[in-house]
Amino acid sequence: MVGELPRIVSVDDHVVEPPHVWETWLPEKLRARGPRVERRGIGEMRHVGGGTYEQSFDDNGAPADCWVYEDLVYIHKRHVAAVGFDRDQMTMSPMTYDEMRPGCYEPKARIEDMEMNWVEASLAFPTFPRFCGQTFLEAKDRELAMACVLAYNDWMVEEWCGDSGGALVPLCLIPLWDVDAAAAEIRRNAGRGVRAVCFSEIPPHLGLPSIHSGEWDPFFAACAETGTVVCMHIGSSSKMPATSADAPPAVAVTLSFGNAMSSLSDFLFSGVLVRFPTLKLAYSEGQIGWIPYILERADDVWREHRAWGGVRDIVPEPPSTYYYRQVFGCFFRDRHGIDSLDVVGVDNTTFETDYPHTDSTWPHTKQVAEELMGDLPDDVVYKLVRGNAIRMLELSLD
Repeated sequence: MVGELPRIVSVDDHVVEPPHVWETWLPEKLRARGPRVERRGIGEMRHVGGGTYEQSFDDNGAPADCWVYEDLVYIHKRHVAAVGFDRDQMTMSPMTYDEMRPGCYEPKARIEDMEMNWVEASLAFPTFPRFCGQTFLEAKDRELAMACVLAYNDWMVEEWCGDSGGALVPLCLIPLWDVDAAAAEIRRNAGRGVRAVCFSEIPPHLGLPSIHSGEWDPFFAACAETGTVVCMHIGSSSKMPATSADAPPAVAVTLSFGNAMSSLSDFLFSGVLVRFPTLKLAYSEGQIGWIPYILERADDVWREHRAWGGVRDIVPEPPSTYYYRQVFGCFFRDRHGIDSLDVVGVDNTTFETDYPHTDSTWPHTKQVAEELMGDLPDDVVYKLVRGNAIRMLELSLD
């Protein structure tokens, strides 16, 4: 890299929803039953996995702002809104909005933090709804849950992104329990410029049909038709790779790419990418260093085992064909992935900052990127830090 690093387009950040989202955006008759924020004292809290926690409450405990919805109480935690804290302070501690950096939940403050971090545009995944809207899938009242999904999307498009001048890129939810309604929501949002939607890496982990079933085809068809990217974040299956119940969370964090690896294998052999040749998939926060071997192994399995392996008639070309045509990975710190870029694909790789999580490179993302990519040609660096993301999301940027 000879010139200055191009301004970054981050394809994986996170928004901590401000307290007023559903009180403002739900229909008035539903607001009293919708998600609301309460301040509570917290007793004990333990991460179970996949964004779920065991927790207790104590009036004399540390205060936290909590989302309350049906029987669910979601506690805001420091390791989720970690920016601004020292590394050893990024603990699983309860916290209030007052303790968070305003960029976690306020759009103008977010843009200021992006400018400080050499980031021009950012795509942000949800927090309280979880990475693909599992919170609403698990709700008892489906009418209210549907309204909550629509309200979130309206807030995302009109308020979070609305006055950002394109700096904040909309990422919407679907009602996971109703594929026809999901397809309709894709088209509704595409009509107002949305080109990205959250989806689960492994839907059966959520009690939903697999991508092999064909039941998701109306959703995939709507995404292909509208150019909407199917974005699958690690943890969007509510079940993370782990070894044992008593292993420290660091083990699961180290293995966090595992579901992305499994999901890509699923899609490569499902026939979905064959039936929908313009469908785009994006794997978020999974890094890229694992991709070369999965492509090698999938192609080898296709060559040697396709007849008895059940894919001879549904996957007519080597699986890597569809990866290079339709799939994007992303990274934030992955030197092995950069060293393997010729196989990972210079046109299939995007960059992220993961603001405001503990993995975030904020506010040093430019320095991190220069250290990782300083030996690469300028045209390749451009693709990685912004060009591929612009193409993937159909952004109005150069």
